[in-house]
Amino acid sequence: MSETPISALPGDPPGTVRLSRPLQRGALDEAGKARLHELWETRPGWRGCLSTVDHKTIGLRYLVTAFVFLLIGGLEALVMRVQLARPNEHLLTPEQYNQLFTMHGVTMIFLYALPVLSGFSNYLWPLVLGSRDMAFPRLNAFSYWVFLFAGIFLYASFPLGQGADAGWFNYVPLSSLTYDVGPNIDVYALGMVLLGVSTSVGAANFVVTLLRMRAPGMSIDRIPVLVWGTLTISVGNLFAVPSVSLAFLMLWLDRRIGMHFFDVTGGGGRALLWQHLFWIFAHPWVYVVVLPAMGIVSDALPVFCRRPLVGYGPVAISTVATMVIGFVVWIHHMFATGLPPLALAFFGSASMIISIPSAVATFAWIATIWLGRPVFKTPFLFFAGFVLLFVIGGVSGVMTAAVPLDWQLTDTYFVVAHLHYVLIGINVFPVVGGTYFWFPKFTGRMMSERLGRIAFWLMFVGFNLGFFPMHIAGLLGMPRRIYTYPPDMGWNTVNMLTSIGSFVFAFGILVFLVDLIYSLKRGPIAGANPWDAPSLEWSVPSPPPPYNFAVLPIVASRHPLWEARMEGEADKPADARSHLDEGYLLVQGREALGTTALSGKPYVILKMPEDSYAPFMLGLFAALFFAALALEWWGAALAMLLGCGVSIAVWLWPQRELIQREPAPIEEG
Repeated sequence: MSETPISALPGDPPGTVRLSRPLQRGALDEAGKARLHELWETRPGWRGCLSTVDHKTIGLRYLVTAFVFLLIGGLEALVMRVQLARPNEHLLTPEQYNQLFTMHGVTMIFLYALPVLSGFSNYLWPLVLGSRDMAFPRLNAFSYWVFLFAGIFLYASFPLGQGADAGWFNYVPLSSLTYDVGPNIDVYALGMVLLGVSTSVGAANFVVTLLRMRAPGMSIDRIPVLVWGTLTISVGNLFAVPSVSLAFLMLWLDRRIGMHFFDVTGGGGRALLWQHLFWIFAHPWVYVVVLPAMGIVSDALPVFCRRPLVGYGPVAISTVATMVIGFVVWIHHMFATGLPPLALAFFGSASMIISIPSAVATFAWIATIWLGRPVFKTPFLFFAGFVLLFVIGGVSGVMTAAVPLDWQLTDTYFVVAHLHYVLIGINVFPVVGGTYFWFPKFTGRMMSERLGRIAFWLMFVGFNLGFFPMHIAGLLGMPRRIYTYPPDMGWNTVNMLTSIGSFVFAFGILVFLVDLIYSLKRGPIAGANPWDAPSLEWSVPSPPPPYNFAVLPIVASRHPLWEARMEGEADKPADARSHLDEGYLLVQGREALGTTALSGKPYVILKMPEDSYAPFMLGLFAALFFAALALEWWGAALAMLLGCGVSIAVWLWPQRELIQREPAPIEEG
């Protein structure tokens, strides 16, 4: 181990470096790496399973759980497509169909689309940022456990025939106690509040991680686009999720406590208030499940084009602009509710303007492909397919932004088609492509190129065959949310095509899963960087060690692994380049380096917490608390609330090894 003490960085003004001890810079030998491995590794067995706070394990759990929900939601969709394939079909009763399409929407939108992206971000963020872990590891684990328990809670009543049945948008008064007296809506409302807790704490963790947990030298203009996407949606979630959590809590209070927030008959409530609160959240949520997927494409696509992304700055700005504008377009879901003309004009214009930042990203991807030397590997095929689906979904979105056209298309299958192109096409294809791309990093093995190509073409053809005819069905007047139809409406052919395409798409997903499971044990061994990618995660072994980086890298560019071949970077002196093997040494326990928000300069040495059962126990007690509320077991609810308090106390109990002591600022000279 070679060490060079660093007390202040060159160019720092006096008093800006606030470290508990001088940093040591150098390389770490094998004995030092073994010591780090011992410090950071998770205990084997069920104890480690329930207590781990390792971001990589949590990220993989998010991915696996989200894919399980994807399969469940897909099976629900296939059953519905069998029902709608032919007119006057009676496979399902109206009540069963209502529960199926509601749970399908809830599953795909809330239990798959965002959690799968959270899985990628949880796993990759510390690796691409050059950190040892997320800012709050225990909060990270808690977010996953609450998500898992919320998903189980939402499905608990479904096998009993008591699943949510008012659509994933849950409009009142249909969802009020007057029209739905069972526990269906109560479970949905409380489950969404619980899920909102998971989303909110996870979003806060991502924001702090980006601001304080980057490698030295990784200024804000050097972070990957995936990070920009996840950061943007995390900030958006902190504003959007409370609105829908409040709306669902108010609905439950209406139903079980006798409040009148939305009850138009009993206490002066307003049903339209529900739509406002829901869509203030739900339309930004569309971008929440899209922007990180766009970030995956923006970071991984250039690898197969053998050049950096064209227009990094505009793409990063467009990511932020999309989220900001996304908060002022929710009313285009309510154009048919009798809004004043001024509101229609304003929100219709905003809904069209939001296509501009999306177009910026699209042109950047096309330019990257056009100016590069594309290598047609499986991930590239999925990313290129995504670009086409993104354009189709964007064009149909602009059509629904036009007020006169929206009046005609509202509540038709045209909207269903647009929704699937935006939420599934623009999410699933980058996710599958990202899985093929980062699978070597996750497992140390490669997936099959042959099966990957088969899966792509089945998914691409099946998706477009399945969902594009829905546009035609909508233009022919087919309303959404119908469980059957007479044979003389002119919808027979388009529905049969949609059903056939859905099964082809599902078969493509099955081929992908077979490839994934087979490759876990039998895939070819991958090297540390099998794609010759430029970002930091590929500078460590595959799969990464528990501590991620033996020494914390020092970053001097946006593409540290491509510096030797890039114009303008190769000519820099050695001290102005990135240093990946000789960086900052942090070996005195579980330690990470905190950096300044904008410039990425070392700021504080952080003591990271050990594994703990507290996040699991808190998540479990929180889920049981909501279950007791749904069953109106008030005593049990109080007991579970007490359990939450005890879990929090254990979580926050002072530990000597976590004590941070900050000396007076270091003076130069």
